[in-house]
Amino acid sequence: MIHIQNYDFKDKKVLVRVDYNVPLNEKFEIDDTTRIDASLKTINKILKDGGAVILLSHLGRPNGREYKYSLEHIHNYLQKKVDVKVFFAEDCLGEEAQRLVDALPPRKILLLENLRFHEEEMKGDVEFAKKLASYGNVYVNDAFSAAHREHASTSVIARFFPNNKMFGFLMQNEIDNLNKVMLHPKHPFTAILGGSKISTKIDIINNLLNKVDNIVLGGGMNYTVHKAMGGDIGASLYEENMLPVAREIINKAKEYNVNLYTSIDTVTATKFANDAVRRVYYTPTIPLDMEGMDIGPESCVKYRDVILKSATILWNGPLGVFEFDNFSNGTFMVADAVVKATEKGAFSLVGGGDTISSINKFKLADKFNYVSTAGGAMLEFCEGRQLPGIRSILED
Repeated sequence: MIHIQNYDFKDKKVLVRVDYNVPLNEKFEIDDTTRIDASLKTINKILKDGGAVILLSHLGRPNGREYKYSLEHIHNYLQKKVDVKVFFAEDCLGEEAQRLVDALPPRKILLLENLRFHEEEMKGDVEFAKKLASYGNVYVNDAFSAAHREHASTSVIARFFPNNKMFGFLMQNEIDNLNKVMLHPKHPFTAILGGSKISTKIDIINNLLNKVDNIVLGGGMNYTVHKAMGGDIGASLYEENMLPVAREIINKAKEYNVNLYTSIDTVTATKFANDAVRRVYYTPTIPLDMEGMDIGPESCVKYRDVILKSATILWNGPLGVFEFDNFSNGTFMVADAVVKATEKGAFSLVGGGDTISSINKFKLADKFNYVSTAGGAMLEFCEGRQLPGIRSILED
């Protein structure tokens, strides 16, 4: 396999699949530039070598051409982050795009319009991929967060570059750090899994059971497990159809000698709002009219103790409704514990959109060993699946 560090891009036109699917506000301003910033190392390497960069990306799930999903909103910010001219093509196909590609000189950048303005992108259309491939001599996939999609630009396109395809720095970094956790963890290994639905985390839990020493649960999935154990969870979020699966997970954890931690106590509310009346109850004894919103103080102490004794930590999903300040303490306490463990020498990997939003809120994003830019792709990788965007680069 070709490594980007060892490749000379001089006089090459390089197709770089990035993920600029970033959040925009009502003024179409970028709320979080993390993914754009993370792509700059790959872009700058190509430019420094004397190559020309052609950027491919999607934004959102547009229905045809929709201005709010135009990559034009990304153009100005990208131009400020690089020292060279960034051209913009108002479509990824057509005469204008071809003209800009043909005229693109070395050490310049061309940003193509949102690939998903064409339905062929998400369908993995071969002819669409072939047309995009014709723009360049080299293909670099640096969009790990889209690597679980078998789309034209993330997977199919690679077949047209049998000897000139590679991962970008961001993609390689994601793979290396996830492999460090999943294949070569130091023990004790603790996985912290939050979020609202256990159904979205079943596969990752099953894949982790023969690897980890501890699984720490929070969020709505935590209440499903409590319900499965016969607890009273009041009006808390849970998945009725997942109760048998939750019981299976409890039994498997015992079988694999994995410590499965659920919340001891819960901060509950009379309604789903920041200003709701709050009460703390032991989790299996929540009254019918109260809804679980955050892990309680005893849970924070227990979880913190487990985390501080860990050598490897994988964290995906907040522990409560962190968006509401009054119910963010559990997630903050866990985040702070992971930071403290990291400072003591543990290896910490954090990922998932809500998790990243929470650590950004607490201004802790630079305190972990690695923060993944991916959500679904990270989950699928940790589930043990082979991602199309990775497989297409590794295949001959």
